[in-house]
Amino acid sequence: MKNAEAAGLPTLDSGQAQQVGKQADRDQELSLAEGWRFDFGPGDAAEGYRSVTPDCRYNADKGYGFEAGGSVYGRDRRLQDDWGMTAEAGSMAAPEGDAVGTRLRASFCIPLGAVFRVDLPDGTYMVTLLAGDELADTHTVVKAGGSKRMLPPVRTVAGQFVEHRFSVPVYGGMLRLAFLGKAPRVNALEIVPAPQTLTLFLAGDSTVTDQPASGYPYAGWGQMLPALFKHDVCVDNHAVSGRSSRSFIEEGRLDALLTRLKAGDFLLIQFGHNDEKADPQRSTDAHTTYKEYLRRYIDAARAVQAHPILITPVQRRYFDEEGRLLDTHGEYIPAVRELAGECGVPLIDLAEKTRALLEQAGPEGSKELFMWTLPGEYLNFPAGTEDNTHFQETGAARIAVLVAEAVRELRLQPLLMYLR
Repeated sequence: MKNAEAAGLPTLDSGQAQQVGKQADRDQELSLAEGWRFDFGPGDAAEGYRSVTPDCRYNADKGYGFEAGGSVYGRDRRLQDDWGMTAEAGSMAAPEGDAVGTRLRASFCIPLGAVFRVDLPDGTYMVTLLAGDELADTHTVVKAGGSKRMLPPVRTVAGQFVEHRFSVPVYGGMLRLAFLGKAPRVNALEIVPAPQTLTLFLAGDSTVTDQPASGYPYAGWGQMLPALFKHDVCVDNHAVSGRSSRSFIEEGRLDALLTRLKAGDFLLIQFGHNDEKADPQRSTDAHTTYKEYLRRYIDAARAVQAHPILITPVQRRYFDEEGRLLDTHGEYIPAVRELAGECGVPLIDLAEKTRALLEQAGPEGSKELFMWTLPGEYLNFPAGTEDNTHFQETGAARIAVLVAEAVRELRLQPLLMYLR
C-alpha cells in the first residue's frame, strides 16, 4: 500500500498536523456546545440533523444508535396521492415554508422497547422530543437509563405533533433513552448541555432508588419523580438499595453527590428502613447516631448554599385485624421530625402521607402498590412475589405524587413553580 507522498497526495508536516488536530478539537467543542440533533425515520435527514434510521445500530465510532434488543420500525409519510403524485404528509403540521419542520414530521421511528444511546460527556442535559404522526394516534413513554420515567405518557391524535422537554443527568459517558408505549413515535431529538439547570438530588434507599429495567415492575419513587417536573428541574437520584444514613456516607456516596451539588440546588434525604436493622455496617440508634448522620447531610448541603429537605421513611404494608396500618419504624419517624425542627429544615412527612394512602386502599387494595405479583404475571418474576416493603411502578408513581403534593404544601420555591 502506497503512502500519501508516494501516491502524489498532499502531506502534512508536524506543525500542520498539530493545527489540524487543534481544529478537530475546536470542532468537537463547538459540537458539544451546540448539542446533538437527530432526525428519526427512513430517508435523508433534515438539514442540520443526523440521520437515525430504523437500522441505525449503536457503535462506539459513531457514538449513537439503537442498542441491541427491542425492535425498531420506521415510516415516511410522504405518500403517493390518487394520481401518483408525491405528497408531503407533514406539510400541514409545520409552518408554511418550514422545510426542516416538514421533513421532521414526515418520518419517524417506531421503537418497541428499544433503547437509543448517545455518548456524551458527563453532565446535565436538556432533551427535546418531537413526536406525532399525520395518520395515527400515538402513545409514547420515555425512560432514561431504562427505568427513570422522564415525562408523563406522550399522547397525540392523528395529525398532531408535540414537543416535550426534560432535563437529565448523564454519568458514565452515555445517555440511554428507552422508548415504550402502546403506539410509540420518535420524530426527532435534540440534546443540549444545561449545566446551570436547577437539580433536585435524592439520597436514600431501595424505596427511593432507580430500580433497573430488568426488575420491572419493581420501582422506587425517585425514578417516577422526573415526570412530575418541567424541564427546568433535573432529578438526580443517588439513592441505592440497602443503604442506611450511615452506610451511604461511609461508602463515599454523599461525597460523590457533593461533587455536583451547587448553590440553589435541593437535596432530599430519606433513610430509616436499613438504619433499623441489626447490622453493624448499617445500623444507627434513632435517638443518637441516626440524627447525627442525617445532620451531616444537612450541613453538607448548607455548606454549598443548597437546600436540604428531610423525609420520614415510607410505611411498610402491615395491617392489624381492624385494617389499621401497623408502624414498623418505631422511634425513627419522630427522630426525623425532631431533627427537622432542631435544624429548621423543611420536612416531607411521607410516613404520615403513606399511612393515610395505605389505610385508604386497605389490606387488599394496597397490594397493587407493592410488589405483590401473581405467578406468571410479570416476566421478571415468574414465580410471583409477596413484598410489603418495595413498590411496583403503580405504587412508586403514587408516592412520587405525594412528594410533589408536599412541595406544594410547603410552598418550596422555585420547585413549586416548576411542577407540571
